[in-house]
Amino acid sequence: MPLPFIIAGAAIAATAVGAKKGYDGYKDKNRADDILNIATNKYREKKITFDQNNDKTSLTLETLGELELKIGSDFDKFDRLIEEILKNNSFQKHGEMKIDLPKHKLNQIKDVAISATDYLRTIVGGSASGAAAGFAVYGGVMALGAASTGTPIAALSGAAAYNATMAAIGGGSLATGGWGMAGGAMVLGGAVVAPLLAVAGIAYAIHGSKALENAEEAKQQVAEAINKMMKAEEQLLRVDQYAQAIIDELEKVYVVFNEYFDLLKDINTVIKQGDLEEIKAITPTANLYIQNGITLAAIMAKLISTPLFKVERDFEGTVILGNDNTPQIRVDENGMQILDKARLDRALEVSSKDLDLFKNPH
Repeated sequence: MPLPFIIAGAAIAATAVGAKKGYDGYKDKNRADDILNIATNKYREKKITFDQNNDKTSLTLETLGELELKIGSDFDKFDRLIEEILKNNSFQKHGEMKIDLPKHKLNQIKDVAISATDYLRTIVGGSASGAAAGFAVYGGVMALGAASTGTPIAALSGAAAYNATMAAIGGGSLATGGWGMAGGAMVLGGAVVAPLLAVAGIAYAIHGSKALENAEEAKQQVAEAINKMMKAEEQLLRVDQYAQAIIDELEKVYVVFNEYFDLLKDINTVIKQGDLEEIKAITPTANLYIQNGITLAAIMAKLISTPLFKVERDFEGTVILGNDNTPQIRVDENGMQILDKARLDRALEVSSKDLDLFKNPH
């Protein structure tokens, strides 16, 4: 009766095979866990440096935006002050003010003033984190759109600029992912964030026969995400450098502009007092201060109106507007917004030269 022994033998063999498969599955699961642990650690290490650069660039853009909004707001006050001086009957009796500055530069000052005041009015009472940084990124684009198309700047600023900026921040901040404003669509075009969040949110419930396969797939996704972070860090570094250079240049001009602004406030006080002899004596000085203040404002307005990023243009060089009436920013093969280095370098150089010429006219 050998049959029971045959059955027993088969059972033993089946048990052995099952045990082998179980052991192989156990090894695969351990290998999968090791692969995932290594990939996760690499991802986290890289994300730490990415977040640091992201935070640094965000802060620089916020600082730039706050400065540009302050300057734009002062342009509006400066314009009102000049208007008040020139309309004073006592001042008018002693000669007219002739502004020696091209009309397009005067319009540029006005555009920046309106854009900043409209933008500030729109965000009042809101809790829009990164709103100032949004102006740093989009303010120049809006002004450029107005200058190129003839559309009033107010139509491209205020609510329109605010909505466009908030859309960019919303796509980039992804509050639940904590990626921050500069790490999103505003600077990186959104191409980097989504894949990183996908990796960050991977559910590592790796089990069964596909454990090793899934782990290898996750490892590849992490490698791609790290590569994107490296490219994004390069982009953030470039943006930070240009934003800081613009801050430095604007601050140098702004200091001198404020000196004339304060002097004109004092002159306006004298004019309001109505002493005709004193007004007559200070009229040439007042005219000089007005001219100098406007010249300095024009230097800053030109720099503020230069977009950080390249905008889409047609074959004639005219800015292309999207459905929301805002210029479209160009992106590279990685989906990141392209810095307009040539125009930024030229604008920074011109600003520096113009300030030197102003201080040393001969």
